[in-house]
Amino acid sequence: MTFKKTLPAVGVALALAVTGLAASAQTVRIANQGDALSMDPHSLNESLQLSVTGNLYEPLVGRNKDLSLTPALAASWKQVSPTVWRFELRKGVQFHDGTPFSADDVLFTLARTQVEGSDMKSYTNDFKDVRKINDFTVEIETKSPFPILPDVLTFVYIMSKKWSETNQATRPVDRRKGIENAASFRANGTGPYRLRERQPNVRTTFVRNGNYWGKIEGNVSEVIFTPIGNDATRVAALLSGEIDVMEPVPVQDVARVNASANAKAITGPELRTIFLGMDQKRDELLYSSVKGKNPFKDKRVRQAFYQAIDIEGIKKTVMRGASNPSAQMVGPGINGFQPEIKRLPYDVEAAKKLMADAGYGSGFTVNMNCPNDRYVNDSQICEAVAANLSRINVKVNLQAETKGTYFPKVLRRDTSFYMLGWTPSTVDAHNALNALMRCVDDKGAGQFNLGAYCNPKVDELTNKIQSETDKAKRDAMIKEAFELHAADIGHLPLHQQALAWGVSKKVTLSQMADNNMPFKYIKVNP
Repeated sequence: MTFKKTLPAVGVALALAVTGLAASAQTVRIANQGDALSMDPHSLNESLQLSVTGNLYEPLVGRNKDLSLTPALAASWKQVSPTVWRFELRKGVQFHDGTPFSADDVLFTLARTQVEGSDMKSYTNDFKDVRKINDFTVEIETKSPFPILPDVLTFVYIMSKKWSETNQATRPVDRRKGIENAASFRANGTGPYRLRERQPNVRTTFVRNGNYWGKIEGNVSEVIFTPIGNDATRVAALLSGEIDVMEPVPVQDVARVNASANAKAITGPELRTIFLGMDQKRDELLYSSVKGKNPFKDKRVRQAFYQAIDIEGIKKTVMRGASNPSAQMVGPGINGFQPEIKRLPYDVEAAKKLMADAGYGSGFTVNMNCPNDRYVNDSQICEAVAANLSRINVKVNLQAETKGTYFPKVLRRDTSFYMLGWTPSTVDAHNALNALMRCVDDKGAGQFNLGAYCNPKVDELTNKIQSETDKAKRDAMIKEAFELHAADIGHLPLHQQALAWGVSKKVTLSQMADNNMPFKYIKVNP
């Protein structure tokens, strides 16, 4: 699939007008700047995709509105030994096709997350064994003690073994290679909504699951999800009443939405950290004027890039104040965040000296990959970074593109310099350490460490953090790991962006700090 940044305004209006004819008090129309790239819950570890598919599929352990843990497909769980967790599964649950849910589906799913093509390997890479005790009891044995295992499972959605085998979907689609299968366009979960229609980058329609085992707080019987890449078109659709919910509201339009008669902007802090990564592995960058060596292997160059970025200027001019500059790869609200770690100062002259000391006083050219429809003002941030780096004689060839082509490219590490955003699904620093900062292996460690930063001491600490149950000792090790990473200039952290959802005044919903939008909480008032 390929995805365009914007839909023509006329096409959007026509699509919304057609769907609007069928809209009732129990239909909610949601627009986002981008689309979920697949209905396969294991093909892309990306927040929007997991938010959308999380209405169709469910994990063993879920989260409440305040992000606390709650039973989902597992009715209960307990740690029976330092390395073994036992999960008692919920009985009487059916997949959308009527197939009963059982332990076989859990074993199948957890194995599926580890095969080639899975983007969820970093969630299960430390599993040693998954075994069936009986039809409704499973045990997960880890390689070492793993006290936060239930937190890790909250985005690992369970698929039907029978359906996947019948539809030749036993392996996830590989977004890096463009491979697709039945699970790309169809879905068979246990969640509160079913997939009725899937038209990639046009419209996806969900209907309420009448056989859902749990409670659906809202009254929505139908959800029509439409990607509208153009900010102005998306805002206009909300203000005119053509859509009921939109995300994100551009920072420059928050006041306008709040001043309207029909809608309001719901804002709040988000747990996501936006950062830049650099290829630190290849001996020669794929996309640079420097030949025969890799300037990003030199810490002085990485630090020069860091100190050349005017993060306060980006906050003021690009983000309109709706960002929180960050010195580390997680932000406030994440367990293990270290408020005492501060950013290096913005200092162009110091950056120039570092470049000169590294032998790049005259600068060089490098390509930068950036999405233009994933994060708040993502391409504008990259444009600002490029302008900042020009002051130290670095010419950035910016390649901003829709996430439909951007993610496959950077996830196969076909990049030299890139932007990424990360929300720890566990609400814990270990998630970011394991996925973003560990040395890369073929089991899932460092799966999203796309520039292959590697410090064995950080790896050692990450493994200890995973097993440590004493909070004070654990926090001290997290602090040490983050300080090592910061001293290495392993990545260039930018900021945490703020959430801004546009919502019709006839709609109530729950805004969660992980930017997840469960349809089961949405209510349309007469």
